[in-house]
Amino acid sequence: MKQPIIFILIGILLAIFSEITVAHKASDSYLRFEINDGIIQGRWDIALRDLDYAIGLDEDADRRITWGELRVRHQAITNYAFTHLQIRGDGAKCWSNLPDHLVDHHTDGAYAVLHFTVTCPETVSIFEIEYSLLFDLDLLHRGLLQVAYDEQVQTGIFSPEHQTIRLNLNKSSSWHEFIQFGREGVWHIWIGYDHILFLISLLLPAVLQWKAGRWYPQQSFRLAFWEVFKIVTAFTLAHSITLSLAVLGFVSLPSRWVESAIAASVLIVALHNLYPIIQTRLWVITFIFGLIHGLGFASVLIDFDLPQKSLALALAGFNLGVEIGQVVIVGIFTPLAFWVRRSWFYQRFILNFGSLMIAFVAFIWLIERSMTWT
Repeated sequence: MKQPIIFILIGILLAIFSEITVAHKASDSYLRFEINDGIIQGRWDIALRDLDYAIGLDEDADRRITWGELRVRHQAITNYAFTHLQIRGDGAKCWSNLPDHLVDHHTDGAYAVLHFTVTCPETVSIFEIEYSLLFDLDLLHRGLLQVAYDEQVQTGIFSPEHQTIRLNLNKSSSWHEFIQFGREGVWHIWIGYDHILFLISLLLPAVLQWKAGRWYPQQSFRLAFWEVFKIVTAFTLAHSITLSLAVLGFVSLPSRWVESAIAASVLIVALHNLYPIIQTRLWVITFIFGLIHGLGFASVLIDFDLPQKSLALALAGFNLGVEIGQVVIVGIFTPLAFWVRRSWFYQRFILNFGSLMIAFVAFIWLIERSMTWT
């Protein structure tokens, strides 16, 4: 009866590892419009790594994109970007002029910046944007939209399932924005494989107890649940603190340091499962590492550069979404792990081999991020 549960747990681990193996880094682009007296100014930030992936920018294949290589491909970038963007005002098609090309740096690297002007047939009250950039190449890509009009800011998030956003400029919806950022928070943790592996590394031994140099099954679900509750609560409080501090501008660390530290936290926790050094109050270590993970969560909102009046709403929605996504993972994994905790297969294969594989992946991440993160 417990065999199907074991296979489900194996499936969860294999699914995570297969996604890590085949998927490249998830990406975002940032699309902003400012509407003043009928004039619509646009700015579109697209990661150079994404443009290189889509149309090729690195002509000499030296893994560095120079300004010369970028300048040669300006027209190709313009054509590629604007064939994946349609803008309408009150149902009528609007058109864009040829953009100015610049380069800017976000927390995760260099971005091409397209400055352009949008012309619509008449004054716009219903602003509609259809966005399909990179969706045919990367289902994890997201387009983050910000529209400023008459001292109001409306936001939205494009995805393969949600490619059109229709905004009433005379009526903003705070609840809609809250839901949008909540969904992005859920999605962010579900595609954040480093965060997932960190969480699973903590959950794997939570249904066991370390005594006399080996793991024994936890006696009751209540004890296992209490251990999981302390770990998840510590992680939640910690990353919520640094997420808020980073987004509000009180804390700022180089991305290379943060991402490398996150990889190191996954590595340490996974190795700790093989031979525990700290046998009680694991929630303290979880809290410390959770502070680092919060800085990683913050990158999306920091790069979005929201005005103060929209920041609190976006932060609350995004953070709630992260917690919901986290609760789903914990709610699925923990009961299954508790059900098969007594089996030799769980203690020897799922815990030991699973932790070893997680440590291996985290070690690769640590090397890559410490050497190549820009």
